[in-house]
Amino acid sequence: MSRIVDRLSLSTCWCSRRHTDGYAMIEEMVGLGFKRIELSHGIRMSLVPGILKAVDEKRVEISSVHNFCPLPGAVNYPAPNFYEPSSTDKRERSSWKRYTLQTIDFAKKVGARKVVLHSGHVRFFQSPEKKLKKWIQSQGLGAKQFCENRKFIRKRDRAIQRIQKASRKPMQHVEASYREAIEWAKEYDLKLCVENREGLMEMPLDDDFLEFIHTLSAPEQIGYWHDTGHAQIKHQFGLLDHREHLCSLKEHLAGFHFHDVTDNGIDHQPIGIGEVDFKMIAEFVRPEHELVLELSPQLTPQNVLTSRDYLCELLGS
Repeated sequence: MSRIVDRLSLSTCWCSRRHTDGYAMIEEMVGLGFKRIELSHGIRMSLVPGILKAVDEKRVEISSVHNFCPLPGAVNYPAPNFYEPSSTDKRERSSWKRYTLQTIDFAKKVGARKVVLHSGHVRFFQSPEKKLKKWIQSQGLGAKQFCENRKFIRKRDRAIQRIQKASRKPMQHVEASYREAIEWAKEYDLKLCVENREGLMEMPLDDDFLEFIHTLSAPEQIGYWHDTGHAQIKHQFGLLDHREHLCSLKEHLAGFHFHDVTDNGIDHQPIGIGEVDFKMIAEFVRPEHELVLELSPQLTPQNVLTSRDYLCELLGS
């Protein structure tokens, strides 16, 4: 059990919003018993000096950093999709590269070996995902009813077909952007971790993940980051089988974001209270993986500790 306690990280997404000093933020997390943390995508520039001080004093170990970290310019809220590598706008892709390189450089400074990234989304003038969600709301469907409703399945499949067709060009931009980032990762001796997402239009699309990672042909610099809540939401939509998805990417797994999902589809909830099958997920956890609790800032310290204890009991050896 103690080995898992030592490995398990807490993401700063739980508390960064309420802190103005990075050192105090880390002290709060350390005070809960965490020896390792992930610096998430809500780290404002004002928090950086205190974070660097805490790292220099060896108050904590940084397991991973989530792009963008620190946040771009004057942005003062969590913004992992502020710039996207999938954009058709060269200026936006250039900004994504600039701030991704800044994140990689920051990861090196704080001693992290893994950087978690989002990869953009397919853009439409009229979003098929929003249209589908609007229909769901009009029907009053609950998350557990999706795959039992024939009308939903037809509309979902039609939306996915449109998204798949439109994804080809932006995926070329994503691939080109990642190839540049891979060169930076080599220079800094870091691994870039492509996270699965909950949105229907976010990339890579679930069926394309394995091919995308293989196409990049950089196993030392590219890995897969599994978010348990995002996968569960897709599972409830009938878009993937959670176990099969994990199994297909297990050779490329670099880390996990652990959080639960309620029966009505709300994620970043305490571990063990919702729909995620953590016993199944535990089968895929290996010693080399990063294990990160990624919990809502609305949760209490007791929720955090209960989630940690649940995982320690489940994963302990």
